[in-house]
Amino acid sequence: MNPPELSVLAPPLLLALLAIPGVTASDYRGSRPGRYLCKPLAALAFVWLALALDATNSAYGQWLLAGLVACLVGDLLLMPERELTFLAGLGAFAIGHLLYAAAFLQATLNPPAAALGSPLVVVLLLASWRWLRKHLDRRMRIPVALYIVVICGMLMCSLLTIGTALASLAVSGALGFALSALAVARQQFVKPTRLNALWGTPLYFLSQLLIAGSVTLA
Repeated sequence: MNPPELSVLAPPLLLALLAIPGVTASDYRGSRPGRYLCKPLAALAFVWLALALDATNSAYGQWLLAGLVACLVGDLLLMPERELTFLAGLGAFAIGHLLYAAAFLQATLNPPAAALGSPLVVVLLLASWRWLRKHLDRRMRIPVALYIVVICGMLMCSLLTIGTALASLAVSGALGFALSALAVARQQFVKPTRLNALWGTPLYFLSQLLIAGSVTLA
């Protein structure tokens, strides 16, 4: 497969280069206008990148594109910082993870590699739940528990691609996404602080760009 031309990659990556620092700074400073301006643009960048890489031309790309759009919706729903929209955003992201998992399952699968990586995913799942559960009220426990299971399932499916060309981007993007969710959880439930945004926000968007970029290797 020929590498994509720079003219194809440049517009969405330039948008990401401008918008990701903007939304990171806005989250760090607690600037609602900046967040409302920059966050949709940063999310649009990863959807645009997948489209620029012809995501619609393969089953892998179609599933992945649907997941990226679901995550864009999730980003929009998280902006108001209300419990109802947070739950709706959590649901949108869960759908996105399931769609990513479906995309990863389109690749040539490597169960032994996934089996080797599965203990780390289980540790991440159990450690995340043990850390979070004491900070959750009764209404949030089931949604958060389900979300942790779904995102770890998506990560496990990404490990099944090890040995294929797209694995480097798919696995690193999935892992980065899962880790960035810990920053969101810490901000929402554990200890709100500006430092959560300083690492969680750029990690999330860079991970989404990696996942979107895997389309070109499918």
